[in-house]
Amino acid sequence: MFPFSSRSKMSDASDATPVPAKTSEPHPLDALTGGAFSAATSGERSARIREWLSTQPGVEKLQEVFKELSARDKGAARAVRERLDEIRRAEGQEAIAAEWAAKAEALLAAAKLNIADALAWQRDAAKAGAPLSREPLSVLKQRLNERVKTIEDLQHRVQVQREAAVLLAQRIEVLSTKPWKDAQSALELLNADVGRWQEQAQALADDSAWPSVEARFPALLDASRTQLLVVWEAFQSALAQAVLAAEDPSAPLPPVPVWSDELRQARGLPLEAGVAAKTPAPRPSKPQATPEMREKALQAVQEALAKLEQETAQGHGKASAGAATALRAVLKVHGKLIDAELEQKVHAALVAAGELEGWQRWSADQVREDLVARAEALLRRPEGQSLGGRKMQETLRQLREQWKQADQGAPANHALWKKFDDACNAAHKVVEGWLEKVRAEGAEHRAQRLALIEEVNAWAQSQAAAAAQDWKSFSRALHQFAERWRTGGHVSEKMFAELQPLWKQALAAASAPLEAAQKASLERRHAMIDEAGALGAAPGLRIDAIKALQQRWQAEAQAVPLDRKHEQKLWDAFRKPIDEAFNRKSAERERSASELSARDRAVLEASKALEAANASGDAQKIRGAMAALERALKEPAGGSGDSENLDKKADQTIDGQAQTATDSVADQNDAPTSKPVPAARPVVAVRGDDRPGARKAVPAQPTVTGRGGDRRDGRGPRDSGMQGRGRERDGAAARGPRLGDAAFRAQRDAMEHAQGALRKLAAQAHGEALTQLLSAWKSRDAAQLPSVQELGGKVPPTARTAWSQAIAAPAAGGAPEALLRLEIAAEVPTPADQLAARRALQLQLLTRRNDPLPAQTWTQDVARVLEGASDEAGARRLQSALKVLLGK
Repeated sequence: MFPFSSRSKMSDASDATPVPAKTSEPHPLDALTGGAFSAATSGERSARIREWLSTQPGVEKLQEVFKELSARDKGAARAVRERLDEIRRAEGQEAIAAEWAAKAEALLAAAKLNIADALAWQRDAAKAGAPLSREPLSVLKQRLNERVKTIEDLQHRVQVQREAAVLLAQRIEVLSTKPWKDAQSALELLNADVGRWQEQAQALADDSAWPSVEARFPALLDASRTQLLVVWEAFQSALAQAVLAAEDPSAPLPPVPVWSDELRQARGLPLEAGVAAKTPAPRPSKPQATPEMREKALQAVQEALAKLEQETAQGHGKASAGAATALRAVLKVHGKLIDAELEQKVHAALVAAGELEGWQRWSADQVREDLVARAEALLRRPEGQSLGGRKMQETLRQLREQWKQADQGAPANHALWKKFDDACNAAHKVVEGWLEKVRAEGAEHRAQRLALIEEVNAWAQSQAAAAAQDWKSFSRALHQFAERWRTGGHVSEKMFAELQPLWKQALAAASAPLEAAQKASLERRHAMIDEAGALGAAPGLRIDAIKALQQRWQAEAQAVPLDRKHEQKLWDAFRKPIDEAFNRKSAERERSASELSARDRAVLEASKALEAANASGDAQKIRGAMAALERALKEPAGGSGDSENLDKKADQTIDGQAQTATDSVADQNDAPTSKPVPAARPVVAVRGDDRPGARKAVPAQPTVTGRGGDRRDGRGPRDSGMQGRGRERDGAAARGPRLGDAAFRAQRDAMEHAQGALRKLAAQAHGEALTQLLSAWKSRDAAQLPSVQELGGKVPPTARTAWSQAIAAPAAGGAPEALLRLEIAAEVPTPADQLAARRALQLQLLTRRNDPLPAQTWTQDVARVLEGASDEAGARRLQSALKVLLGK
């Protein structure tokens, strides 16, 4: 044996000075990140990382910090990773922005800018992910938009100039029908307008964006300039000749008929002489006509004039041209018989029709040019955006329909039609290739469908030769054939009309055995539905027959499949009578259960009273209602004849059992015995363990001799466990009959709600008491200290008195060890700065084996804490500890 020392090692350990906890060295990146790596919590670490990121560190430092921090705290490292992703994304966007900026600069530097290229740049840059909303792309995008807007404005101004040239030419033509003096007075204003038009046209041509307009607009402007200058020069020369002829009688007359007639009249020459000088034969005079001829001529001219005015007002170009031709033909026949006023109206209508025809021709040409451009653009689409065969066919059909509509409103333009037709024919080659591909695919699909029909026929013959059929796999195979036919590919309508009857015939022949089996299954199922109706209508519910019938139905449903909707309808019809029978049985059971006894009514009333007390929130009322409910549960049901009869029967049964037992004992007493049985003495004391909760010694069961009771394992006879059951049965009978379902559920729910309400009220009272305790400590006022009842049963009156004395006394020094003991007793966490002290205290407590534990002296520790001054951190620690200790 080892010698024992007089002084134990544990006492030496208790006297030793505790070794301070080893402090970890700071991380090398702590100085860079502001102490993020030495932070105590993850939230503090994340906050310091965000502060460090606000200083905009470099990429290398970010990568170094992320590498170290991702292994420690992934939540805090997420912010660093997001910043790195932003930097990479920004670098990628800068490269993309530089690339698209170079493309935009190239477009802007080119002398000719295509509008389609500018729009395509903006679209492609957006698809590539270029930052169009940031500089320099935003500035370049704005410059391109302004450049495109300038080009579109130039094109619009060219169209305006063209219309202005047409209007100037019309003004010159109108002046040629008026006296030459009126034309001479308007010459200066007209000259200014023509000069201004030429200046504006030259300004358009001199614009820096003029090379970027479409090719058709310069040609339109040149044609308008040429036409206007020709008309203007002819007008000027004719007017100058008229002025010279007015001054010199010997000068030749101007070529304008109205001005030459006016000058002849001014010279006093007859019109015939003037005509004779110009023409070889004089104009014949109008013949004398009868009133009937004049009336007929007037009616014919008025009808033709009304038709022309109607077509002109409606804007029909072709119809107005035809009406004008018809009016001119009528004038050739009846022009000599009409008066001057009607003749003037006819000339005005013809002039208006001519202007409308010219305008309709111009607008129709605009539409035709647009259609030509659209037809030529069909084959010049960007890569990857070319139209398919069907889309190309529909587009060409629409373009030709629009050309026909344009031809109906204006005269034809054969040059534009030639260009349009060539462009459509070139684009139609795509349609032809697509049609050839569709024909080839149609032939292939036709062959596949014919092969499928042959396969179905062969499968049907093989299935007909089989002895037994699996109808589920049979139906599944038919469904697969139908699905293959549905996805067999596209064929023409004519070809499909030829193949569909063959397919239906083959499928009908293949599905004939299944249809026959389904017909027989339907007959059997209808018979089972009738049988289910008979079972449901029977007064007694035969569960075994219903189960057997349901099993037969399930076997039939698994053997022969039907259409899902039809099978569901049959199943609903089958289960309806059975469900109705079960519903009747359930209703009868509920009706019998709903008949409450007097005890059930008492329990229900007590449960309702308890629910009302729960709603009031008064703990005393809740406890009183709970006691009343318990009394109602314990009170037996009385006053009913059934219970009395049951009690009488139970008494009779007990008396019979007692009489039987007496007889058996008498028989045993009558048997001969060797010696008398001594009387049993009362037990005064039993030897054994008398500690609370210890089991008392159980006397051994007497061993029964004989064959029937001889057990090798030492257990008693079979019926030994039945002893005492009669007493238990008597106690159960004394408790009264069972509660009904409604009463049982009502009392159970009421009890659960009451217990929950009491727990909630206790927690509220406990929290208020704890708040009062902390406020009393803070103000050093013992009068604010809660009472013993408010503090709960965990605090004895002596502890409350000690707390009151500690608060009433002047504040002393702090008690950090007492706070640590309270936290150890309550098993609550300690602040990070006190963890080392808590570990040291726990080590000291391990060495003090005979000292009481903190859980046993927590009331004294609270008094020591209350002796000191109150501070926010100490109050928070005391509150967290007392919240657990007072609630245990």
